[in-house]
Amino acid sequence: MKILWLSHLIPYPPKGGVLQRSYNLVKEISRYHEVDLLAFNQKELIGPLFESVSAGVEEARIALSVLCRRLSFFEIASDCSTYGAYTLALKSLFHEPYNINWLKSKAFAATMTSWLEQEKYDLVHFDTISLVPFFSLLPPVIATTLDHHNIESHMLLRRSARETNVLKRLYFWQEGVRLAGYERRYCPQFSLNITCSDIDKKRLLGLAPQSKVLSIPNGVDLDFFKPVGLPIHPNRLIFVGTMNWYPNVEAVLYIADNLWPRLKKMHPNLTFDVIGANPPDKIRSLADRFADFHIHGFVDDVRPFIETATVYVCPIRDGGGTKLKILDAMAMAKAVVAHPVACEGINVTHDKNILLADDDTSFINHIDSLLNTEDRRYALGMAARKLIEQYYGYHAIGEQLSNAYRDCVWGTGA
Repeated sequence: MKILWLSHLIPYPPKGGVLQRSYNLVKEISRYHEVDLLAFNQKELIGPLFESVSAGVEEARIALSVLCRRLSFFEIASDCSTYGAYTLALKSLFHEPYNINWLKSKAFAATMTSWLEQEKYDLVHFDTISLVPFFSLLPPVIATTLDHHNIESHMLLRRSARETNVLKRLYFWQEGVRLAGYERRYCPQFSLNITCSDIDKKRLLGLAPQSKVLSIPNGVDLDFFKPVGLPIHPNRLIFVGTMNWYPNVEAVLYIADNLWPRLKKMHPNLTFDVIGANPPDKIRSLADRFADFHIHGFVDDVRPFIETATVYVCPIRDGGGTKLKILDAMAMAKAVVAHPVACEGINVTHDKNILLADDDTSFINHIDSLLNTEDRRYALGMAARKLIEQYYGYHAIGEQLSNAYRDCVWGTGA
């Protein structure tokens, strides 16, 4: 089949979160079908991973050309001025929600229209709700899929409920409420909606019950993320996550303020590694506030850091979708202590393949127990790896998505 893949980001390199899911899905789908890619260049995503944005774009173009028959990248208008995002946020109070406005592009629309005229695509994949302004460009009868990395309105409303700043709380609330209206309107119009978990599937059906929804989980490259026998460093904790994503920032600040002082008293030789691109000043300053609290920023290969750590700590309490950082750590056979929200959409079992904690005391007790008990760390890690091998390999996930595409095309008669 011929598939036109519309993306809110350049799906490369496969390093963390949404980039990892998008790249691997494109890679797997290209094994079964011809893929053409139209993608927006989110400079804040690709820039920190390379010497420059242009170098990253060029490497991405070369790598993705192996997977895609043709591709084209587009700038985001609000990225082209210093206060573009703030101006757009203000304008969005009086027009469509920010999440609907930020990717509007005449150049993208023109290229999409041209490609649709040149090719008879069997299916068009929209990789986020933010791309629905281009839905009207489609021909009358064509199969369509909409991927939900998160249920965006739910994530915004949950963020609003946790926000202490009154103005920010109101902004996130109105954005979430209005975006939910777009989800109700557009999701039933797609041949298929794809969520990362059954939890998100339930949330979407609660908003738009007429929608057809299939849960296709996030996954792991099992050949890449696997332990290779590096020695574990005693008394070393780790957290991995891109640091321009607010749930990751909140998680690290929680560790520093609520867990680290008590843990350091219990284990004087304890060290903590925070890895992730774009750490803001309030994260960087933690290295000055606390001894043995290391802020690494972006690292090219996170695997040695994860494998040599004693315990992986993930107190994420916000956001949506499935946290790929948890899947990666479990694939590395690492003992993980995490908040239940961080594990949404992953079929984990407390005290079998992970330890779950929802307050300071439970986090500290679990971490302390694992630091003191090598056999328990090993058992949790091995059970975690087994779970990932059983359910979350990308080859199986890609085949599932390919079959879903075929069902969509047959169902529309396209």
